[in-house]
Amino acid sequence: MALKKQISVRGLAGVENVADLKKNFNRHLHFTLVKDRNVSTKRDYYFALAHTVRDHLVGRWFRTQQSYYEKDPKRVYYLSLEFYMGRTLQNTMVNLALENACDEAVYQLGLDMEELQEMEEDAGLGNGGLGRLAACFLDSMASLGLAAYGYGIRYEFGIFNQKISSGWQVEEADDWLRYGNPWEKARPEYMHPVHFYGRTEHHPDGVKWVDTQVVLALPYDTPVPGYRNNIVNTMRLWSAKAPCEFSLKDFNVGGYIQAVLDRNLAENISRVLYPNDNFFEGKELRLKQEYFVVAATLQDIIRRFKASKFGSRDIVRTDFSTLPDKVAIQLNDTHPALAIPELMRVLIDEEKLPWEKAWDICIKTCAYTNHTVLPEALERWPIDLFQTLLPRHLEIIYEINRRHLERVSSLYPGDVDRMRRMSLIEEGGQKRVNMAHLCIVGSHAVNGVARIHSDILKATVFKDFYEMDPHKFQNKTNGITPRRWLVMCNPGLAEVIAERIGEDFIRDLDQLKKLHDFFNDESFIRDIAKVKQENKLKFAVHLEEHYKVKINPNSMFDVQVKRIHEYKRQLLNCLHIITFYNRIKKEPNKQWTPRTIMIGGKAAPGYHTAKMIIRLITAIGEVVNNDPVVGDRLKVIFLENYRVTLAEKAIPAADLSEQISTAGTEASGTGNMKFMLNGALTIGTMDGANVEMAEEAGEGNIFIFGMRVEDVEAMDAKGYNASEFYNRIPELKQAIDQIAGGFFSPKQPDLFKDIVNMLMHHDRFKVFADYEDYIKCQEKVSALYKKPKEWTKKVILNIAGSGKFSSDRTISQYAREIWGVEPTLEKLAAPDDPK
Repeated sequence: MALKKQISVRGLAGVENVADLKKNFNRHLHFTLVKDRNVSTKRDYYFALAHTVRDHLVGRWFRTQQSYYEKDPKRVYYLSLEFYMGRTLQNTMVNLALENACDEAVYQLGLDMEELQEMEEDAGLGNGGLGRLAACFLDSMASLGLAAYGYGIRYEFGIFNQKISSGWQVEEADDWLRYGNPWEKARPEYMHPVHFYGRTEHHPDGVKWVDTQVVLALPYDTPVPGYRNNIVNTMRLWSAKAPCEFSLKDFNVGGYIQAVLDRNLAENISRVLYPNDNFFEGKELRLKQEYFVVAATLQDIIRRFKASKFGSRDIVRTDFSTLPDKVAIQLNDTHPALAIPELMRVLIDEEKLPWEKAWDICIKTCAYTNHTVLPEALERWPIDLFQTLLPRHLEIIYEINRRHLERVSSLYPGDVDRMRRMSLIEEGGQKRVNMAHLCIVGSHAVNGVARIHSDILKATVFKDFYEMDPHKFQNKTNGITPRRWLVMCNPGLAEVIAERIGEDFIRDLDQLKKLHDFFNDESFIRDIAKVKQENKLKFAVHLEEHYKVKINPNSMFDVQVKRIHEYKRQLLNCLHIITFYNRIKKEPNKQWTPRTIMIGGKAAPGYHTAKMIIRLITAIGEVVNNDPVVGDRLKVIFLENYRVTLAEKAIPAADLSEQISTAGTEASGTGNMKFMLNGALTIGTMDGANVEMAEEAGEGNIFIFGMRVEDVEAMDAKGYNASEFYNRIPELKQAIDQIAGGFFSPKQPDLFKDIVNMLMHHDRFKVFADYEDYIKCQEKVSALYKKPKEWTKKVILNIAGSGKFSSDRTISQYAREIWGVEPTLEKLAAPDDPK
């Protein structure tokens, strides 16, 4: 039974399939890579396999795009400065049902599939949640048959690789393209010019933007396969190229070399991803990146709108009033907000539409997703930078604002304060453009990414806008793709589920509700526990190899993996570790529930506090892991270089998922959903999607602690006083005194003075206020873990309740409620089928 199910979940391994794959593998090894048969490396074998799998994509890709031109559906354009894709090989094999056949072929060739997969570089073109969400959305849009395109930047260097050296984070450049990328195809025939700087000239027949500097945008296309429906969509990433005549016209005697070297300045635009998560850095290069992706993408969108035959450039459509019927543009946060003034510029200056008509088209076409309420994350660009870099766009923004404020004034006469709050231009000190306000005014839909987050937007951050245009505001709770985050990373669990309820849950995750029927089934409880234990053993081996720490695989794997940020409160986790450590030391003979606590994540290179938090975690680990009294009852590991590929190993192995942000700060979270689907129990605050997870699984099956949003607001009103908690709770005082007194840094006693000072005097995220409840909640976790059967029953209820958190559900809602398109589970004919 299990074998039969495994074959269907992972794809059939037919004899012909395997023979064909081997033949193609050898063809690529010797002809595509032009390798001498006797000196192939592991990397050559990976590339040969990647090309072999890619062959199965190409025919489907071509046929999909052809069908879009034939049917001429409304197309969805997802604009994002980040796409955190991770690796592509295994995901492609899963979606094309090739995994078993490839495994068998590789085995027959005497190679190790896992070793080959380890040769692939992660495409780390994102910082965290926002970029990974975009990747999940691409998977779902293809799996739901939407004519959709992801548009972003092909960063030469993605998110830095993190090394831990003497306990400190050290950044290394992520040269992910060093060996080439077998999944992308350069498309120079679709290169577009992008303009910067210059000035504007106002003529009777319109405005001209002149004397600009030109950078070329060269597209690279990556295929995005849907799940077993033969649909392959496109992610198009732009790379910056200097034009051939760049500066060379200016060279004088001896200036030629410098002129050629200066081409780099143009090409720097796509050189590196800014490594900030939830933090706005107002640098000129960043604004250039934001305009670059938008300008190139809109030229592509309009080219495709005007021409409607496959491979043809003939202009078929000239009436732009139908643009919103054929095009939906989704702005993933404010980073692509310039799409709004850029679309207006194209429609007014180039296509000569009157303002009112252009504006109507713009609003109906664009929609905006907000991802954060943290003030430091909201983009507000200085006017003078705008004036220099994008003079025409600033004029357009001023005109948008003038008309917007006229409307505000007519609806709320005399309310000057409201006009000030709602303006797109922030006065006072340095004048700035508020990009979130621009997005709201220029879009027909604005959504948050979890119900509580969307409610907070309406009640606080965008309250004025909600009062004026309540119809614009929606909620779209985030989701994750079950293909990567269950079938691919946890095949054992997918198999056990498929044995009980069939495998349709992979494209309809709501079917996991059927697992409620097996809640008391002894054999199912055993199977679920067994899969978890196997995943833990496998991860323990990985940890011992990489961290040289001996792990107790029977301990609870307590995992917090996410960007290091004060609001995510890794410090609260640290305080629990220290408290637990002190308790073991105090009563070494008590029967403690053993834990291996793992914390992973990157700190933005310029974020001092976050880097100090990493140093504190590693310092605590040094003390705890070497204390013979503690033994294997408590181990602390900092997971170095946390990325998509490490998440795929860690999440299936976790018992406890830490989602402990201050209520009202995490917009949604998606790691929380991955852990839930993979059979970990959550300890968390009522924040982001945790609220909906508690609803779906039942609040008794998730460990909720701490202040709610209204408690945090009440504490803000009254004033948060950390000393009050420090003086009242002896274990908290002891932990803080140990950190402050150098217990964890004996060679540098005041190493952590900045952290202690922050926690005691200016902690915006109120770590101490939730400490007591968190510790009590962790005691409940430990008590339940001692009853493996009860624990596993809760795990089953969590898996059964995780159906809502599929990105297929999220994308279906975007499609119907924002983009006006209908998802479909219909299959396209495969390339080898007659049409």
